[in-house]
Amino acid sequence: MTTNRREFLKTTAVVGGGLTLGVFLPAQLDQAVAAGTLHTPNAWVHIADDNTITLLSARSEMGQGVYTSMPMLIAEELGVDIRKVKVEIAPVAPVYTNALLGAQITGGSTSVRDGWDKLRIAGAQVRTMLVNAAAAKWKLDAAQLRAADGKVTGPGGRSATYGELAEAASKLPVPEKVTLKQARDFKVIGKPTKRLDTAHKVNGTAEYGIDVKLPGMVYASLEQCPVIGGKPVSFDAAKAKAMPGVIAVVQIRDGVAVVADTWWHAKKAREALAVQWDEGAVARISNASMQDGIRNASDATIPIKQTGDAKAALGSASKKLSAEYWSPLLAHATMEPQNFTASYKDGKCLVIGPAQYQQGTQGNVATAIGLKPEDVTVKTTFLGGGFGRRLEYDFAVQAAEISKAVGKPVKLLWTREDDTTHDFYRPMALHRMTGGLDASGKPVALTLQLTSQSITQRAFGLPKGTLDPFMAEAAVVGYDIPNMTQELIEHDSGLRVGYWRSVSHALNAFANESFIDEMAAAAGKDPYQFRLALLGQQPRFAKVLKLAAEKSGWGKPLPKGHYRGIALMEGYDTYMAQVAEISVDKDHAIKVHHVWVAADLGQMVNPDTVEAQIQSSIAFGLSSALGAEITLDKGRVQQTNFHDYPVLRMNEMPKIDITLVPSSEKPGGIGEPATALIGPAVANALFAATGKRVRRLPLSAQHIQSA
Repeated sequence: MTTNRREFLKTTAVVGGGLTLGVFLPAQLDQAVAAGTLHTPNAWVHIADDNTITLLSARSEMGQGVYTSMPMLIAEELGVDIRKVKVEIAPVAPVYTNALLGAQITGGSTSVRDGWDKLRIAGAQVRTMLVNAAAAKWKLDAAQLRAADGKVTGPGGRSATYGELAEAASKLPVPEKVTLKQARDFKVIGKPTKRLDTAHKVNGTAEYGIDVKLPGMVYASLEQCPVIGGKPVSFDAAKAKAMPGVIAVVQIRDGVAVVADTWWHAKKAREALAVQWDEGAVARISNASMQDGIRNASDATIPIKQTGDAKAALGSASKKLSAEYWSPLLAHATMEPQNFTASYKDGKCLVIGPAQYQQGTQGNVATAIGLKPEDVTVKTTFLGGGFGRRLEYDFAVQAAEISKAVGKPVKLLWTREDDTTHDFYRPMALHRMTGGLDASGKPVALTLQLTSQSITQRAFGLPKGTLDPFMAEAAVVGYDIPNMTQELIEHDSGLRVGYWRSVSHALNAFANESFIDEMAAAAGKDPYQFRLALLGQQPRFAKVLKLAAEKSGWGKPLPKGHYRGIALMEGYDTYMAQVAEISVDKDHAIKVHHVWVAADLGQMVNPDTVEAQIQSSIAFGLSSALGAEITLDKGRVQQTNFHDYPVLRMNEMPKIDITLVPSSEKPGGIGEPATALIGPAVANALFAATGKRVRRLPLSAQHIQSA
C-alpha cells in the first residue's frame, strides 16, 4: 500500500476478511502524511520517520482508560514500550465500527472485548510488514530477523528502527494472516500500567468539550421547555437583547438560544426571556401515573429463556414465595455538563465535543441542518463522564442549529440544572418474582418478569414486540435451579429514556439477588452457603463467590452494629461477587463501611485500570442505591442539582478490597458490572441489619421505614 497525499487513504481493515475502506486521518496526522513523514500500514497504527508510533483509538476516553489499554494491545505485538505509543481519537469511518455494538460506539463495556483480536492483529500486521521490509532491504529470510524495542535486528549486527523501515513497509501488501503472541510471552498485556493520559489531565493539556475554543467563537445558553419534548410557541426577547454582550436570540427546535460574547452573558440574558410553550404529551405524566401504567401494562409478554417447567414446579413446591421490586428513574449526572461546539460555514459543519456515538452525532447533525453526513466532521474530545448519556447527540444537534442560525462558531453549554432536568433517564422498572422451595429448602423454581421501557426501541427503532437484548441482561441467573422462566414486558411510559451505566444489569441484578436472599431466608439458610450449593455446575461463579466470602471473613464476628450482605452476577462476560459491610443509624441512614469484590474477567489487559474501574463503578452504583432518584410531577423533573440528586461524597466512600482471578479466558468487560451488583449487596446487608426487606430503590430512610 502506498500513501496518497492529501487524499483519503486506502487502508485494509482487519474486520470483514480484508475489506478495503477509505479512512480519513485527523488534521495533524494528515499533514504528516502530506509531508511524507508518516506511513500507514492499516487503519489503526501509524509510524512516523522519527520512530514515533500513533494509535488511532476508535473508542472515546471518558475516564475508563482506553487511551492506555488500547495502546497496550498494539505495543504488545509491536514489541515497543507503551510510553512510546501516542494516541489520537479516530475520525468517523466504517472501519472503526464496534463489532459488538454494530456502530462506532463506546459503551457496553466493549472496548477491550472488541479490540482484543482486532488491535493485536493490527499490531502483528505492522510488525510483519516491518520485518518483511527489512528482509527485502538486507536480502535475508524474514525468519532470521526479530522485531522488538522499536527496531528490527538481524544477523551480522544489522539493525533498523521502525521509522527507518516504515516507508518501505507501507508499500508492501498487508498480510491477511499473522501469528499473535501467546499469553505466556506477554510483556505488556496483563501488567499493571500507569495511564498515558494522566499527565495531560494534570497539566491541563487534555481537551474536554468544555475547553474547546475556535477563532471567532461565541457562546450560547439554551432555554428548553420545562417539560421534556415541549416546543416554543412564541417568545419575547426584548429584555434579553438589551443585556450586555448579547449578539442574537434564535429559536431552534428544542428551544430558544441566547448567543453572546461570553457564556455568562448568554446565561444571564437567557434568564430574561419570556417564552410560551406547547408542553406536549409528557406534561400529563407523573411518577404515580408511570407506576400505574407499568403495573397495569397490557403489552404482550416476551420470553427471554425457559428452563424446565416452572409453573408445575411452583404448584408442587413445599414453600412458595413472591415479591415485587421497583427501580426508579435515574439521571446520568456526568461531572461535565452537556456541551458541544459547532462551526457551520459554506455548506459544511464541524462539530467538536464529548461523544460516545460518532456516527449518530454525524448523521443527526447532518439531518438537522440539511447536509449530507460526509459534510459534517466530528471531532471527539475527552469526555468528563459518559455513563451512556453521551450516546445521545441532542446537544450536538442544538449547537449546530444555533451556529447555522447565527453564522458563527458557537459553543453551547448546558447548566447543571439543564442537565438534570433534560436527561435521557434510566427507565423505571417493576420486577415480579416467584420462587419455590422443596421440603429441604432447596430451590425448585424461579420466575422473573420485568416490565419496563425499551431504550433500544426509542434509540434504534427496534420493532415493538421484539426481544430487546439490553433489557434481558442479567435476567437469567447462573444458579443451578431446574425450573426457571424469565420474561419481559416492553411498556412505553411516554418519557424519553437512555442507556445508563450497566443498563438492565442493575435492574435485574437488584431483583434477582435480593430475591435469592429472600429464598435463603425462607429456607432458613445462610445466604452465602445457599448460593454456593447452587453453583455445582458453575465453576467461575463458585470461584468468585468463595473468594468474596473468604476475603470478607463471612461468618466471622463483626463490630457491633455492622452487618454483611452478598450478591453475585455475570455481566459483560465478567463473573463477580461482592460483599458489603454496613451499619444503619437511628434515622435509618445507611453507612457502607467496606466492600469486598472478587472478579473473573478473563484475560486482563491493565489490572491497574481494572481496579480503578471497579472502584468508580461502586461509587456510581452506591449513589443510586443510597439516595439518587428522579421523580416527575406534571411532566416536570423535580430534581435540579446535586443538592436533591445526590452523588456519593468522598467521606461516604467505603474501603474497597479487590481480588482479581488470573484467567486465560477471553476478556470480559469491567466498566459496569460492579455498578449493578453493589445495590443488591447493600440491600441484602440491610435485611441482615434490620430484618426489613426493602424492595424499592433507593434504600432511603423513607423506604426503610415503610418496608
